[in-house]
Amino acid sequence: MSKFLSILTCVLFSWLAAGPAEKRTITGTVVAANDGSVLPGVSVVLKGTRTNVATDGQGTYALTVPDEGATLVFSFIGFVTQEIKAGKRTRIDVKMQVDARQLSELVVTGYGVQRKRMATGSVAAAPSSRPERKAARVNTETLADEAEAPAPPAADQPRPVHNTEEYDAIHENPFLAPARHPLSTFSIDVDAASYGNVRRFLRNGQAPPRDAVRIEEMVNYFRYDYSPPTGEAPFAVHTELAECPWAPAHQLLHIGLRGKVIPTENLPPSNLVFLIDVSGSMDEPEKLPLLQAAFRLLTEQLRAQDRVAIVVYAGAAGLVLPATSGSQKEKILAAIDGLAAGGSTAGGEGIRLAYQIAEQNFRPGGNNRVILATDGDFNVGVSSNAEMERLVAQKRESADGRPNVFLTVLGFGMGNYKDSKMEILADKGNGNYAYIDTILEAKKVLVNEFGGTLFTIAKDVKLQIEFNPAKVRAYRLIGYENRALRSEDFNDDRKDAGELGSGHTVTALYEIVPANPTVEFKLLGSVDSLKYQQNRVNPRAHQSGELLTLKLRYKEPDGNGSRLIETTVTDGAKNGLQTSDNFRFSAAVAAFGMLLRDSEFKGKATYADVLRLAEGARGRDAEGYRVEFINLVKSTRLLAKK
Repeated sequence: MSKFLSILTCVLFSWLAAGPAEKRTITGTVVAANDGSVLPGVSVVLKGTRTNVATDGQGTYALTVPDEGATLVFSFIGFVTQEIKAGKRTRIDVKMQVDARQLSELVVTGYGVQRKRMATGSVAAAPSSRPERKAARVNTETLADEAEAPAPPAADQPRPVHNTEEYDAIHENPFLAPARHPLSTFSIDVDAASYGNVRRFLRNGQAPPRDAVRIEEMVNYFRYDYSPPTGEAPFAVHTELAECPWAPAHQLLHIGLRGKVIPTENLPPSNLVFLIDVSGSMDEPEKLPLLQAAFRLLTEQLRAQDRVAIVVYAGAAGLVLPATSGSQKEKILAAIDGLAAGGSTAGGEGIRLAYQIAEQNFRPGGNNRVILATDGDFNVGVSSNAEMERLVAQKRESADGRPNVFLTVLGFGMGNYKDSKMEILADKGNGNYAYIDTILEAKKVLVNEFGGTLFTIAKDVKLQIEFNPAKVRAYRLIGYENRALRSEDFNDDRKDAGELGSGHTVTALYEIVPANPTVEFKLLGSVDSLKYQQNRVNPRAHQSGELLTLKLRYKEPDGNGSRLIETTVTDGAKNGLQTSDNFRFSAAVAAFGMLLRDSEFKGKATYADVLRLAEGARGRDAEGYRVEFINLVKSTRLLAKK
């Protein structure tokens, strides 16, 4: 019996010793075969299982295998996939061959490693301190044909500094006489990109280009304390009339819209497509890394019912992440963290693919939206402003002609920033546009104003004002130059206009010259008397106490027909002491914009006046945005004195 136990013990110990010997960890380094440069982000998979790792910033990996029959699969964008049997080895170093058939311009890696493609096709890598996440991979079946473009500078060479920023020219609205121009018609604008961009210049001690200063976007950067709607309409309309701070003999009309607030838990499910520029021009600290941080914040706001897909574009466009539930945040974050910049910029192809993915995952009654993040420096394929405008205008319409996919544009960076292109995209794509220069700005746009940025409650919102010529000698809309509409566009439901989001506020200002013969006014040009007709003022206009009639049209987010709201504003302006914080602060921002533009309409405005108005109208400033504005004016005032 004892002999039998001894034999059994020996067999048992032999089996135990042999068992663990089979299961072991294999380590190694993966490099490019042509030049020996390390390859971070290579996927290493235990064939036939879901066990996988990715190489780190030094190209190394460690993977546990169960037995000698294990096979390791090494794959990476732009290189030939290799399968290697483990055998008895504990170390396997791999040299990967460049695959000329794959797209080498699209660079997607793990760990946030910043990589640059050289002319030889090799890769220079610098490890990042980002937390480790699995590499995001591109579905190469969705990639468009690669476009040829010059290789970017090598990693060890200084990047040339050129300023190629682009802004559309702004021709300020002039004063108009109601007798000849009784109607003023424009589309609302909830964009706020200009303020963030102007702030960037001023913080760097530079005066912004005149055409970078869009006054309506500066005014609408700030939230105003308007009362919410109480009826069926998705927003409330507020007006206030008072003497004009920079021209006391004139009046300033303040128009405010306030969208209804929909609690996040009650918002419709989202079908979002993150369209991210990973071209070489995004390889700057204030671009792709900041972009990734911004989208991490947005990802944390997603709910289980929301879906997110990620499309990237460089020399071509590719799908990094198929539509994924907001409950799978780690998966979404891994895809975001796995992006790196390199290559040329085929923005048009990216837009097409993003809309295609959005349409494939369309949510009826939901929030269907493409979120484009870029510096706007498109240089491959469809890239001109006119081409991009036509592309987005076409893509915003579904097959049956009803708009269904909205567009949000987030701008990043400096030096090659293409503001003109991104403004057009947002305008023509039924969307909004913001400039992200800091993580705090990302928080403002994507967290604090989450509903307003991403959820539309009214689209094609248009305003038309008829001025009473018996009361108004001249008027001027401040800003909104690129949002002007023809008078007949107001009743044309085919005409695209601006969108209003949940909880959003929209503000517009008119400077008005009263019909008072004692007021000197020289900014109206003269016109010869008409030969075939005469303009006569209705006698009732003199008897009326109405200064103007305000009409507003809007559509439901999924509707085709517009609805009309109409109200009047009576004559009788307040003095400055009676005005609200909303009135004074918006006037301060408008005056600041006119000073930055050196506008011919700035009147007697000074930086001291701007400060006085703003400091007296801080109101409830929980996030400190108004204090920030005040400090910005103070620093600009010092710059102006140099």
